[in-house]
Amino acid sequence: MLTVPQNPASRLAAVRGRIDAAARAAGRDPASVTLIGVSKTQPAEAIRAAAAAGLADVGENYVQEALGKMEALEGVPLTWHFIGPLQSNKTRPVAERFHWVHSVDRLKVARRLSEQRPHHAPPLMVCLQVHLGGEDTKSGVAPAELPALAAGVAALPRLVLRGLMCVPPAEDDPSRQRHWFAELRQLLDRLRADGHRLDVLSMGMSADFELAIAEGATHVRVGTAIFGARG
Repeated sequence: MLTVPQNPASRLAAVRGRIDAAARAAGRDPASVTLIGVSKTQPAEAIRAAAAAGLADVGENYVQEALGKMEALEGVPLTWHFIGPLQSNKTRPVAERFHWVHSVDRLKVARRLSEQRPHHAPPLMVCLQVHLGGEDTKSGVAPAELPALAAGVAALPRLVLRGLMCVPPAEDDPSRQRHWFAELRQLLDRLRADGHRLDVLSMGMSADFELAIAEGATHVRVGTAIFGARG
């Protein structure tokens, strides 16, 4: 069982060490993997401590919780990623305050994000969440519907479609877990073959990000290994 160091600097160093080893084992540059610290239910001061230890990217699942943390951490140089399910009636604050959205799964949501993105801000970076594994509790677009959604989102003026995201089933068998990450990579390759200029695979969490990196993850979303158990 992995022993997690109990201070932010040590935890981050341990996670970055795992990323480095996984990337090198896959013949990749460790710098090609962005670490997103998933801070849902964690207090703003935990994020501040992690930022002081070098964390630059933060992922949040809940809009109102994230907005409170953004206010508390104003002035701290962080890139904010929205990674949770997004309802169409909550798109405005996400469009206004976040830098990335990883969980777009409907054209209606994407259109609202585009319309509500402030014109003084740079375009919003977005990923399409793909539903892999058939779990009813998970969000995402079905793989068969992905090409049409990608075409629609890519045409919106205030968004930049960057890639794909998934939250696959948790598997006991590492080879089965890796299968889901390979499936997402293959879907990205098909979209590229259709002419989409995509460079992001957002996949892998605390328990499995090494497997995701082996299949090409560019962004890993790590919570417990950085912040400990959820508050």
